[in-house]
Amino acid sequence: MKKGRQEKIIELVTKMHIETQEELAERLNSAGFRVTQATVSRDIKELKLSKVTGNAGRQYYQVLPQEQQSFTDKYTRVLREGLLSMDTAGNLLVIRTMSGMANAVAAALDHLRLDRIVGTLAGDDTIMCAVKDSADAELITEHLQELLGK
Repeated sequence: MKKGRQEKIIELVTKMHIETQEELAERLNSAGFRVTQATVSRDIKELKLSKVTGNAGRQYYQVLPQEQQSFTDKYTRVLREGLLSMDTAGNLLVIRTMSGMANAVAAALDHLRLDRIVGTLAGDDTIMCAVKDSADAELITEHLQELLGK
């Protein structure tokens, strides 16, 4: 049952842009799989699905190629270990890191290729992340918090 459900998850996220765990659970339930949001959450982690940002700024689940997933896991680990706090100031996202980690965290952000980020500038423990507008700064903050499990 689990294998069939996870195959269906891969099929769904490959064919359509599914933005939330709740939406994925609804689609699975419609397809005959009785699931809860907690089950979907575990499946997403096991399948190592990633949220990507589309052209319209909306995020959706996607299956990444194994090589890309490996790099994404490494960069996510850098974010988890180095990022201390985030705050927005208009269209800027100000990120505080552990001393000496700003360059590594900025490189990790650049690797994630979030299309709403215009550019990053890193010092020793602070990153200035320019985004298109203040709404995008909030979206990026929420995405990073979700990615980091905060």
